[in-house]
Amino acid sequence: MTHTSSNDLPPSALARGWRNARVLAICQALFVSAMSINLTLTGLVGYTLASNKAYATLPFSLITVAAALTTVFASLWMQRIGRRRGFAAGALVCAVGGVISIGAILRGDFVLFCVGTACMGVFQAFAQYYRLAAADGVSLDRKSRAISMVMTGGVIAAVLGPLVAQWSRGAVPGNAFAGAYAVVTLLGLLTVVLLMWQYQDQPRPISTPDVSSANREAARQETARPMREILLQPIYIAALANNLIGYAVMMFIMTATPLAMINCNYGINDSVSVIQWHLVAMYAPSFFTGWLIQRYGVAMVLLSGTALCALCVALAGMASDLPHFYLALMCLGLGWNFMFVGGTTLLARAYRPVEQGKAQAVSEFSTFAATALASLGAGQLLIRLGWASMNAAVLPLLALAAVATLTWAWQECRRTPLQLA
Repeated sequence: MTHTSSNDLPPSALARGWRNARVLAICQALFVSAMSINLTLTGLVGYTLASNKAYATLPFSLITVAAALTTVFASLWMQRIGRRRGFAAGALVCAVGGVISIGAILRGDFVLFCVGTACMGVFQAFAQYYRLAAADGVSLDRKSRAISMVMTGGVIAAVLGPLVAQWSRGAVPGNAFAGAYAVVTLLGLLTVVLLMWQYQDQPRPISTPDVSSANREAARQETARPMREILLQPIYIAALANNLIGYAVMMFIMTATPLAMINCNYGINDSVSVIQWHLVAMYAPSFFTGWLIQRYGVAMVLLSGTALCALCVALAGMASDLPHFYLALMCLGLGWNFMFVGGTTLLARAYRPVEQGKAQAVSEFSTFAATALASLGAGQLLIRLGWASMNAAVLPLLALAAVATLTWAWQECRRTPLQLA
C-alpha cells in the first residue's frame, strides 16, 4: 500500500510544487557544480597538503562521511523548521566550507582542509533531499517526473564543473587551487539567495477531529506508524535496496577508476575525462527517466538500471583499455540514474505525510553510510583484488537489489493486476 496526500492538494499547492521543482533543479545544478569541483581537485589538494600521502584521499572521503552523519538530522530538522530554511542553511555551510578550504590551502593546513571538505558533506546531506522535496509537492502520478526534473539540473553542471575547476585554478595569484574553492563558496551563496527568494514551503498536513466516513481516510493518513512497520513494507525495502546499492556500487567503482587508470599507465587528463563523461551519464538520462517510468513502470526501469550496472562489471572485466573505461563508467552512470530515480519514486510513495521526516532520514542515512564505506574501501580492494575482480564483487549486491524489486513488483501484481507503475 502506498501513501500520499499530494493528490488532495489544491491546484495552488500543486502549482507551487512544480515551481519549487524548477527552483530545486537550479539548486541541483549549483550543488553538482560544487561537488564536481571537489571531485576533480580534492584528491590533488589532499596529496599536496598531506605529510603522509596515504591520507591524501581522506578529505574526499570525509565528504561522504559527513553527509552520512548529517542526513538524519537534516531530515528531522527540516520537518520542524521547513525545507526553505533548511536547504538554505545547508548551502550556507557549503559557502563556509569553501572559505575554510581557501584558508587551509593558503596556510598549507591539511587538517583544516579536512574540516572544509566535511562542510561540503553537510551541504550534500541537505541537497540530497531536493528530489524528495520535489516529489512531495506533486501528485502521485507525477512524482517520477518531478524527481527527474530536479536531477536534470546536474547535466550541464557535470560538464561545466570540472572545466570551471581547471579554469579557476589560477584565479588566486601564487596558488593553483584556492580559486576553485572560491567558486565553491560563490555557488553556495547563490544557492542561499535563490532558495530564500524563490522557494516556498508547502503547507503542512493539519490534523482534524472530524473522522466521519468522508474524512476517515484523510484522518488515517495523518496517523504516523511505527518505523518498523514502514520499514517492513516491500515498497520501502525495494526503494531502500535500489537507492543504497545503486549509490554504493556507483561510488565504489567510480572512486577506484582513477587509480585503476593510473595502474594502466593512463594520465590524469584521461581519468578526468572518463569521470566527466560518467557524470554526464549519471544526470543526462533524467531528461527521460520520468517518462520511462510512466510509460513502462518503475519495476522495468529499476531492473534495467541493475542490468546496466552489471554490464559495467562485464565491460570492466573484458579489458583495461581506454574505450572500455569510458563504456563501463557510462553504463555505470546510466544504471545509477535508473536505480536512483526509480528508487526515489518508490520511496516517495512509501510513507504518509506525517512520516516524511523519519522515513526519508532512515533511507538517506543508510544510503550515505553504505556509500561512505564503499568509498573508503574502494582503494584497498582495488590493490588486493585487481580491477576486474573488484568490479565482480558487486554482483551479489546487484542481485539483491533485483530480488527486492521483483518481490515488490510481484506484490503489486497481486494487488493491482492491471497496473504496475
